[in-house]
Amino acid sequence: MKPVLQVALDLMQLNRALAIAEEAVAGGADWVEVGTPLVKSEGTNAVRVLSRKFPQAKIIADTKTMDVGGVEVEMMAKAGADIVTILGLADDSTIEEAVSVGRKYGAEIMVDMINVPDRVKRSKEVEKLGVSYICLHMGIDSQMKGEEPPIDVLRKIVAETSIPVAVAGGITPDNAADYVKAGAYDIIVGGGIIKVPDVKGAAAAMKKAMSGVEVQSSIAKKYTEDDLFEAFSKCSTCNISDAYHKQGVIFGLHPYIRDGTRMVGRALTVQTSNGDWAKPVEAIDRAKPGDIIVVDVGGAPMAVWGELASNSAMQMGVKGIVIDGSIRDIDDIRKLGFPAFARMAVPCAGEAKGYGGIGIEITVGGQRVRTGDWIIGDESGLIVVPKEIAVEVANRSVDVNEREDRTREEIRRGSTLSKVNELAKWEPVK
Repeated sequence: MKPVLQVALDLMQLNRALAIAEEAVAGGADWVEVGTPLVKSEGTNAVRVLSRKFPQAKIIADTKTMDVGGVEVEMMAKAGADIVTILGLADDSTIEEAVSVGRKYGAEIMVDMINVPDRVKRSKEVEKLGVSYICLHMGIDSQMKGEEPPIDVLRKIVAETSIPVAVAGGITPDNAADYVKAGAYDIIVGGGIIKVPDVKGAAAAMKKAMSGVEVQSSIAKKYTEDDLFEAFSKCSTCNISDAYHKQGVIFGLHPYIRDGTRMVGRALTVQTSNGDWAKPVEAIDRAKPGDIIVVDVGGAPMAVWGELASNSAMQMGVKGIVIDGSIRDIDDIRKLGFPAFARMAVPCAGEAKGYGGIGIEITVGGQRVRTGDWIIGDESGLIVVPKEIAVEVANRSVDVNEREDRTREEIRRGSTLSKVNELAKWEPVK
């Protein structure tokens, strides 16, 4: 069978979803999915509207049903859904009831294998229950940790079942052809289409990629530990703050940087006392290329860093300096183009006495910082991201950045920020 492209409308607003669906179908999308957020936000009305708008396309209601399968399938089928999703984690009786009711009302059942421990075994089981499709799904939260749908599992499911298999989660033009070659029939794409300004072009590019044609994509891959510098470099501190739920913001420090400068790197921590610049300067010799030296001086007024230290740090590949305290020689540091953040700038420096330590846990601007944590700075401020969760925060930050691109496009076309987000509709009733 020729593979199909399914666009997943994972949005809260029906009007936005409808406009994006029109563009996606014009670009070659075969099936239209009423994504789970849209089902929860707009209910059966979203299914009804999209079914009437696209009578030639299969409409998928992504209910991810876990219980009362018959009831939810009946609701969605009557509203116009051609396919309804049931979770593979659901009880066999739930799936059987969904299949029976689906036959009664003309809807097929797709079983979503998200978080199923043994997806191959469960796929064979649900096929015997009469479902029409199996979906190998890597959820968004798993994608943010850098994971992808395992192609080896896809091959096993295709080999050991006889019904069409869908694949969802992190599909881009770079990997779409691989999943098709592995036997996927239904290629489900959400963010790779709905986040971009040119939805029609993105859908067309995905169809070409599915056939093996190499195409360019504006949607970023999901990043791993080795790609974090690239990932964080794509995002502003505002993007990261949104993705990290306002955590990690370093307060009270000011950027002493050139316009447009973005500082990204791993922290090398230093603790010292008022005016004692010995440990901050010694840290330069311990720093690895790409490090950012982060100094805790407790906000003290005497400078512990200046132009000579900055010059030395640049020669060693250090990417910036952050000081919860004072800095000097700001005009010369700016000329160097060395990113610097500090609580204040003063002309006076102290003496090199050697108190404190390097590589120890410190507190800067109210945030705990350890060596190896990620530091990101720009003209809006500073954020620290713990190394243990940096991959997930980076991927979520890139996602925020990409979704904003689509919002900008809708504003450019004549909408407003409040209309795009339907703010009045979502204001509290009570």
